[in-house]
Order: sequence, then C-alpha cells, then structure tokens
Amino acid sequence: MIYDGQPIDAIIFDLGGVILNIDYQLPVKAFRKLGIEDFSNHFSQAAQSSLLDDYETGRISSEEFIEAIKGFVRPETTKEQIVEAWNSILLDLPEQRLFTIEKAAENHRIFLLSNTNDLHIESFNNYLLSEFQLPSLEPFFEQLYLSYEVGLRKPDARIFEFVLQDAGLDPLHTLFIDDSIQHIQSAKELGILTHHLVQEDIVTLFEDKL
Repeated sequence: MIYDGQPIDAIIFDLGGVILNIDYQLPVKAFRKLGIEDFSNHFSQAAQSSLLDDYETGRISSEEFIEAIKGFVRPETTKEQIVEAWNSILLDLPEQRLFTIEKAAENHRIFLLSNTNDLHIESFNNYLLSEFQLPSLEPFFEQLYLSYEVGLRKPDARIFEFVLQDAGLDPLHTLFIDDSIQHIQSAKELGILTHHLVQEDIVTLFEDKL
C-alpha cells in the first residue's frame, strides 16, 4: 500500500474510536448520576487526571482505582456501579472492521497501540467472546501494545519510540491511525506517517487501497 507517496510496511491501529466505537460522554453522564459533577474535567479525549493516568499506565491496580473513585461518588455507590459507569464508554465493534484488519494483515505488519486499562480490556474481551466467539483481538495483530501493560501512554513520545524499537519498525514506512489529534502530532514528530480518523471508518479509509 502507498500512503502520501510512501510505501507502507506496517500499520499501527488505535483501538477506541478507530476499531471499537466509543462515546466519551457516556461515562460523564453515568458518573454524574453517581455524584461526580465534574467527571469531564478528569477524563476527556484530550487529557486525563493523574489518577486516570496512573491507572492507564499500570501504576495502580483496578482495585486501587475503584477505591479512589469511591472518594468522589455518593457513599452508597457500589463497586459494580462504578465499574458499569466506567465501562459505559465502550460501544460496539462493526464486524466489517475485523475483515478490513485481516485484509491489511495480508501484506502489512499489523499492530495495536491503545491507551487503555484492565477494566476496559476485560469488558471488551467479554464483548468479543459474546459477539464473535473471540477471546481477544490478539489473533488479528502481530503485537498488542496496551498502555497499562507497557507503562506508558500516548501522546508520550516514549511509547511510540518503544513500539518502533520493539517491533523493529521504520517510521518512514509505518502508518499510525488514531482519532486523537494530540496522539497524531506526537507520532508525526518521530517521522511516523499518520492518519487522523475523524468521522470516518477504517473500512472506507482502506477501501480499494489494500
């Protein structure tokens, strides 16, 4: 595949907003019902608070994260309600996107790079098992780079440097696809080819290109 005049050897996909449909406003609304009026100030597409940053880089466990959240919600709020509100951001995964990834993998090295956490991945994997009889997305990718496992998160340049080095990728022949502009800008600074996915689907993006 050729992108911006450059031959592409590898493609790095983001997960939420690229492969998996998500809605950033749903947890904001869900946590408001639990007593957190300013949750959007702590968690958004552009930035995260230190608590959420610590969680998504694996510095604290799911149990520690939930206990910390309990300090902001109404006293009667249960752990299950917190987990449900937290996971409400996750929507569906159109099956055609899996076919597109499979097609891309025929002639490219394929990777996943996601800012995520243990609770979201557990919920997402349960969804995959229920909907597609898949335990995870691992069969579709050469490697999954998940922020809470790597200990770094986008847009920190170090996570891109880690992926490039770990996978042995040439940034000039690597395409990174993400829905957050700050992640795109960070990757660009390292010479990685990028595509900012906005109101677009990877199915149509790669149509007739693979």
